[in-house]
Amino acid sequence: MIRIDSLTLQRGALRLLDNANLTLHPGQKAGLVGANGAGKSTLFALLRGELGADAGRCDLPSSWRIAHMQQEVDALDRLAVDYVLDGDQQLRRIQHDLSVAEAAHDNSALARLHAEFDAADGYTADSRARRLLAGLGFNEAEMQRPVSSFSGGWRMRLNLAQTLMCPSDLLLLDEPTNHLDLDAILWLEEWLKRYPGTLLLISHDRDFLDSVIDHIIHIEQQTLTLYRGGYTAFERTRAERLAQQQVMFDKQQAQRAHLEKYIARFRAQATKARQAQSRIKMLERLEDLAPAHADSPFEFSFREALKVSSPLLDVQEADLGHQGAVILQQVKLQLAPGDRYALLGPNGAGKSTLIKTLAGSLALLSGTRQTGEHLAVGYFAQHQLDSLDPKASALLHLQRIAPDEREQTLRDFLGGFDFRGERVETPVAPFSGGEKARLALALIAWQRPNLLLLDEPTNHLDLEMRHALTMALQAFEGAVLLVSHDRHLLKSCTDQFLLVAEGRVQSFDGDLDDYSRWLADYRSAQAAPDNDSSDAPKVDRKAQRQAAAALRQQLAPQKKACDKLEQQLEKVQGQLAEVEQQLGDSSLYDAHRKDDLKALLNQQTTLKIQVDELEEAWMTALEQLETLQASLQDA
Repeated sequence: MIRIDSLTLQRGALRLLDNANLTLHPGQKAGLVGANGAGKSTLFALLRGELGADAGRCDLPSSWRIAHMQQEVDALDRLAVDYVLDGDQQLRRIQHDLSVAEAAHDNSALARLHAEFDAADGYTADSRARRLLAGLGFNEAEMQRPVSSFSGGWRMRLNLAQTLMCPSDLLLLDEPTNHLDLDAILWLEEWLKRYPGTLLLISHDRDFLDSVIDHIIHIEQQTLTLYRGGYTAFERTRAERLAQQQVMFDKQQAQRAHLEKYIARFRAQATKARQAQSRIKMLERLEDLAPAHADSPFEFSFREALKVSSPLLDVQEADLGHQGAVILQQVKLQLAPGDRYALLGPNGAGKSTLIKTLAGSLALLSGTRQTGEHLAVGYFAQHQLDSLDPKASALLHLQRIAPDEREQTLRDFLGGFDFRGERVETPVAPFSGGEKARLALALIAWQRPNLLLLDEPTNHLDLEMRHALTMALQAFEGAVLLVSHDRHLLKSCTDQFLLVAEGRVQSFDGDLDDYSRWLADYRSAQAAPDNDSSDAPKVDRKAQRQAAAALRQQLAPQKKACDKLEQQLEKVQGQLAEVEQQLGDSSLYDAHRKDDLKALLNQQTTLKIQVDELEEAWMTALEQLETLQASLQDA
């Protein structure tokens, strides 16, 4: 197990952990969360043995094999598949020793090494490496390319594959989804669920955390707090704890104020001096409780467009692609204010091509693209981060597009993106990827768009900024078309899916779980070898996918009814939790608050009845959905 006891960690003058304690048992999968700079990566370095504790202990079994994802790629001349195989260092050692033994004709060593090779699953190593690469989006031809031929994001995928190839008892992953698309993330989730060792994971993707981990380790105020469950459960539990802490803090402050008032009043009076001294000692013993600091540093909105058109954008009978090569055929898409679309589809199917064409960055190969009179596009893409002026500050970037605006107004606006104080005047060059992404979003938000085209906007953003972006998009009144691997963002901010696959753009009637199943079918079809000489009946994969789509369409109304009831149930349960929290206030039971107590008790009873009714309706709807699904599949 991992046992951290009274641990203190410092980086220079900054103390990251102070007297922290934690125990993790073998096989547990934990997500490590906390504010930027709280010490997450430093804790990883400690576990890898790259740092020592300033005080206290961090113990883990000496026999444990530790795998972690590198941030740099050195072996640029290696073929991709060989680079991944290098992750299994024991296997590479055995292979080297086999070569030496063969050259020396050492039969005794050869027999021993072949046994070791078999025990290390050496005969399946190449196929396992190729399966890892395929899951992360590499095709067979790309597996044979040198590492140097890949872009930075794809090299990070190679590093991840190499890490997963390494046999390990403890797996440390720091932001593994940063350079992955949704398809690769879904594959990685399934791989990590099957991983038998202990997993420590740093991620800003809440749905990914919910799917993979069973505990959350929260670094806050120089301590480590372990929560049971996924990120959603952690968020709920922490919110309840902070609310209770705030109540305790408020009561303590009232008690402190009462004592201080008494001391100040009677300290100088001889007849009251003894009582005043006793209260001074009571005040000294009063435990200090830190107030609940749960406020996010981010709070912003997209400024409302001055004018809108309907439709905003209309593409008809369009072929899309690059340099005459058609990627998407006969695209028909109309965007009007209030539309909320998410693009789904396999890697390389044309999602970015579509969004670039809609933004006007790519010309149509054929067809028409009509824009509304008052169209104002806010386009976010990763390449825009590179187009920021490295010598200009965040404030200067905004002043260039708003030269007539008061400087204080611009500073206040940038403050919502956590550019404050000296940081607002710092040149962009040393900014992190997250800071650059926040600045790019700030520039878009300022310009009053009525159509947002967002291509992976959450890359490099932490959980708090992702939450702020979600809230801003929910309040945005224009149209949104979004490509993202963040499923929570997709579920929270869009209500229609477009599937980009096999050269087409069409409506997808299911939800993200349906898409995951569709993707599994699609991958199976792509991986199935063509065998025209086989006597076995051929499976029409396209017909299978069409049948699955038809099934989803028939089930959609009943599924929407289930989802609506579930949302209503969650809302009423939230209201009930608020009432019960108010009932926990001891002052409510004072005689003069009898009417307040009675009203809350009546409200509690009403809400409990509503919860019971909604639960029953929801369960009935689920049973009907399952029955309908079974009957349609049997038909």
